[in-house]
Amino acid sequence: MSDPEPQSEPVFDVDRVRQLVDLMKQHDLSEISLQNGNRRIRLRRGPLQGPTFVAGAPAAAPMAYAAPAPAPAAGSSPSGGGAPQADPNANAVFIKSPMVGTFYSKPNPKAKSYVQPGDRVTPETIVCQIEAMKTFSEIPAGVSGTIAAMLVRDEEPVDVDKPLFRLDP
Repeated sequence: MSDPEPQSEPVFDVDRVRQLVDLMKQHDLSEISLQNGNRRIRLRRGPLQGPTFVAGAPAAAPMAYAAPAPAPAAGSSPSGGGAPQADPNANAVFIKSPMVGTFYSKPNPKAKSYVQPGDRVTPETIVCQIEAMKTFSEIPAGVSGTIAAMLVRDEEPVDVDKPLFRLDP
């Protein structure tokens, strides 16, 4: 009897994936796609830049992860009575994580942070790094504004769409 898919060596084990990531870094590759029989793996690295195309349809550009703050509920007042006070998040914009990984505010432990509260950013300004599978991706702001607050700490795990920074436009 013949085996339709030889299992002589696992193609997608953790060590092999690490080797592929090292190869990507060494040769400055942004994507690798491999297939063995009906098993397939695709690795990508780097910040989101411009629209990506999946099955012929454009996906959201990096601006998709910078979203305005939710509006406060009508008639709500943090003081509990009297005139409603202005919500500090009313005009805020949030820079959200485009991926799952570990948040880093600086390029290395001895360097200063990419940005700090009070810094003015443009859409191209790198605001942090997110590490996933030993690959560090620099994250651009995606919007213009002034950093009002950093909402996560160094080495904190982040999920897709987790707010990282609050900006005043």
